[in-house]
Amino acid sequence: MLRARAAKKFSKFALVPLVIFTIVLVIPFVNGFYYTFTDWDGFETTKFVGFDNYVKSFKDPTFWATLRFTTLFVVVSLVIVNVVAFGLALIVTSNLRSRNVLRTFFFVPNLIGGVVLGVIWQFVFNSALVALANKYDWALFKESWLQDTHKAFWALIIVTVWQSSGYMMIVYITGLVSIEQEVLEASQIDGASPLRTLLTIKIPLMAQAFTIALFLTLRGGFMAYDVNVALTGGGPFRTTELISLHIFQDAFANGNFGTGQSKAVVMFIIVAMAALVQVTISKRYEVQR
Repeated sequence: MLRARAAKKFSKFALVPLVIFTIVLVIPFVNGFYYTFTDWDGFETTKFVGFDNYVKSFKDPTFWATLRFTTLFVVVSLVIVNVVAFGLALIVTSNLRSRNVLRTFFFVPNLIGGVVLGVIWQFVFNSALVALANKYDWALFKESWLQDTHKAFWALIIVTVWQSSGYMMIVYITGLVSIEQEVLEASQIDGASPLRTLLTIKIPLMAQAFTIALFLTLRGGFMAYDVNVALTGGGPFRTTELISLHIFQDAFANGNFGTGQSKAVVMFIIVAMAALVQVTISKRYEVQR
């Protein structure tokens, strides 16, 4: 009787989402993995080619260049986004009267789509900053950062931080407000300075928030596409081409669907391993605390 009820509840609440998950994610992923071993042209397959697509992918120097650039982008954006987001969370959880307004102000950029965001910042870097630099003699902005092979990377970082920090701020706010006030009051009674309270009490007690925020930032960095397309398009000279854009170009622009799909599988494995390592380390830190 109990088993029948449990099966009935499962069919009501879990079966439908499980079926949808299988149709939308599992089956396409399995099909995509199978296509990496064929001569798939985007429409049909005619023969099994084994690991040829993977061999071609690994021999492609552009693939390794974009992968290195993406790794650098992920590391830099992960650090800066989370530092800025945590700082914003500290500001909006303080006793400021305007903290609710500031929360909205900091979160709004996350609501803007990546393509629109890229267009806005293209105007900022190509026109607004250049005009102001020529007027006030700011040497740093006299030439558009998007046209410079070195500065374009930092332009991409700036836009990513501007868009993502507000969302990560919400995660850190949740961690900060979950700390029991009695603990903070006890630290004040003991004479702990605000900095010591932050380092020895707040940060250790919100380790779970750091785990979530770091995971989301890591995943978002590796999967970044729309801002990359709209802001730099991979230029100048493909120096800011992230791995997602490279895979899209290889498959849909060049017609190499087999190698494009194999590169996507490789990217999935890299992201999964990086996320697993990050979460494992973060969880160990949570247990130690």
